Amino acid sequence: MRGFRHIFTLVFILMIGACAFAASSSVDAERLVIETQAGPVSFSVELALTPDQRAIGLMYRSSMAADHGMLFRFDQTRPVLMWMKNTPLSLDMLFIDDTGTVVGVAPDTVPFSETIVPSPGPVRYVLELNAGTARKHGIMVGDKARHQVIGK
Repeated sequence: MRGFRHIFTLVFILMIGACAFAASSSVDAERLVIETQAGPVSFSVELALTPDQRAIGLMYRSSMAADHGMLFRFDQTRPVLMWMKNTPLSLDMLFIDDTGTVVGVAPDTVPFSETIVPSPGPVRYVLELNAGTARKHGIMVGDKARHQVIGK
């Protein structure tokens, strides 16, 4: 019986340690920083890396924290087409090239719209933020975005 308690205690300690490690490593992975003329602005982002994740994006979400967003990474640098189908939130879309430079901003997109929102040219990433966020923080073309997946 004593051996069982030791095994249980060891497993419990290992599980707590694994959870703490996972939590600490994912926090860094989720932070995205945009270097604006006024200074850095930080966001916690969800990643949309696969075709299925990119297809769903922020659809069906009725709210998002002010400092949150979603970063879409495409397999190659190319012109991309976005839309707001099934998306109740108005969003700002930041189009970002493979170096992390913001090359376009589509502010205040219309919820549920099936109108295509094209990138201004070839991009590798799109960052979706709550509508008005780009204006509020002075995010504009030429600003740099930093995140562990950008440039990879």
